[in-house]
Amino acid sequence: MNDRVCVVTGGNAGIGRAIVEALAQQQARVVLVSRDKMRGETAVQEIHSALPQANIDLVVGDLSSVDKTRQLAQTLLNRYPAIHLLVNNAGVWPTQKQLNEDGLEMGFMVNHLAPFMLNQLLQERLRASAPARIVNVSAGLYVNGRVDLQKTPYGHDFHPIRTYASTKLCNLLCLPLEAAQLAGSGVTINAVHPGVINTKLGIMRGPLGWLMKLVKRSWATPEQGAIVPVWLATAPELAEVNGRYFNEKEETPLAEVAQNTELATQLWQLSLDLTQITAAIS
Repeated sequence: MNDRVCVVTGGNAGIGRAIVEALAQQQARVVLVSRDKMRGETAVQEIHSALPQANIDLVVGDLSSVDKTRQLAQTLLNRYPAIHLLVNNAGVWPTQKQLNEDGLEMGFMVNHLAPFMLNQLLQERLRASAPARIVNVSAGLYVNGRVDLQKTPYGHDFHPIRTYASTKLCNLLCLPLEAAQLAGSGVTINAVHPGVINTKLGIMRGPLGWLMKLVKRSWATPEQGAIVPVWLATAPELAEVNGRYFNEKEETPLAEVAQNTELATQLWQLSLDLTQITAAIS
């Protein structure tokens, strides 16, 4: 990974930060994308304190709207003539309905539409830098998702747990289409459920929130959660593996709910329409 440019979204905390640290230990040039400048700077400073040799750049980027995600992609293209790895790690778990400036439910935007946009807008650069990889950090809860394209993108069917699952399902519905798009290009895309990890996602208030905090104490650490995404990003034996879903280190067929090709095609087209991106399905 020496000097290979690796972009990690949501890299200032949780699994993302652990991924940044692991890639930096392998001598990669890591681009830590953080929505908050101060938190990003703090993360970079703390990592440098522990790993003085770490080669880390901070890019401030917001995935909460179509325009802001487009701006992030343009910043990355302007700064980096080559991009060898994109880890779509950033995610949100809203516990109440939030709409962004586009009128889209925030979980749908950040968990699905933003990585979809980055995959498309950075694709030419990744192809030019091949061999290159895309890793989508997913969640096993996708199996509980139910996607209604008239409701889910706009939060009309919002539920504090099911909506998170549905937005992760959106991401996986598009995985086979993105893999087909990249076939033969030297760029691969795979998705991973990193395990049940103790992060700040899904924090709730009240008695249920306190209960979740207690339960989370028994969950795996972010460092443990980073192991499989980093493996997918770097392992030589996975160089040609494309369009696969891994439950931790076990390659696992997508559940039936994620194999609805008609829904996937409709979601793909809606995602293009919402972002004004032109990208045909191969």
